[in-house]
Amino acid sequence: MRAVNTTSTHPFSGLTPDVVLAALESLGLYGDGRLLALNSYENRVYQIGMEQGPPVVAKFYRPGRWSDAAILEEHAFVQELADREIPAVPALALAGQGTLHRFDDYRFAVFPKHGGRAPELDDPATLEWLGRFIGRIHAVGALQPFQLRPTLDIASFGEEPRDYLLAHGFIPSDLAEAYRSVTSQALDGVRRCYERAGDIRTLRLHGDCHCGNVLWTDAGPHFVDFDDSRMGPAVQDLWMLLSGERADMVRQLSDLLAGYEDFCEFDARELHLVEALRTLRLIHYSAWLARRWDDPAFPAAFPWFNTQRYWQDRILELREQVAQMDEPPLWPV
Repeated sequence: MRAVNTTSTHPFSGLTPDVVLAALESLGLYGDGRLLALNSYENRVYQIGMEQGPPVVAKFYRPGRWSDAAILEEHAFVQELADREIPAVPALALAGQGTLHRFDDYRFAVFPKHGGRAPELDDPATLEWLGRFIGRIHAVGALQPFQLRPTLDIASFGEEPRDYLLAHGFIPSDLAEAYRSVTSQALDGVRRCYERAGDIRTLRLHGDCHCGNVLWTDAGPHFVDFDDSRMGPAVQDLWMLLSGERADMVRQLSDLLAGYEDFCEFDARELHLVEALRTLRLIHYSAWLARRWDDPAFPAAFPWFNTQRYWQDRILELREQVAQMDEPPLWPV
């Protein structure tokens, strides 16, 4: 089992509070000394109080993940949504330098601060409200494709992450063959789901639309953190809002789609993909943790990863997914 490399220099080792504040000052934004690290691991995100005006949120991008052009393509999509009065939070264009900035070795963007709470996903009215705005996001997302950001597919979210985990010593030797076998079965199940769904449309998505990326106020939702935005099937932005037993998910999906289809038609064939997309996310998530394991923030935040118990649980989880993918979709298609 792979150990933590405590001697490596991780990408954010030099990102001290002084550097964060100096980066903002390079754009004419002067902090008042209040700096709060927000819950983000892929990037580093801070809420910063300003000497004048409301606080802002600064996101410092992980080096090497996205090209400048791919980040700007995401910024342009979110701005397109905001321009159509869809409650997404775009990056601010500052100091005549656009929305993506550099300071020392870091790339960063600044956003207005939007407060809020997690949405109440057991409330039918809340789900319908969310569905309306996701439908509006997708109506805009379908107008044109991303040119630089990738597509959520079996190769990039399943096969390549599985191969990475097996090749880089993360799976304990006594579990490696079991993991290899169950991921092979799981990916075969994913392919069958895609075959049953047929030729489905892909569009620009939020990409990571779970309740942690929706801030709710009395005025409704705000969608934040489009960092994982990519091309994919519409149901990708819906299934992560479903939870509980099958009957619960059927009801929740009905509420979501009641709002969604006010603005965007939903192809019911995509329901064949719900458990397939869940399976891909499980494999991809383990590989994401593995790729970041040399960043000291990850062992501190995810101490249960890379243990014998962790991989035993993942094998069991994927076995359950193999069975789930052979179940009928939530609605008859």
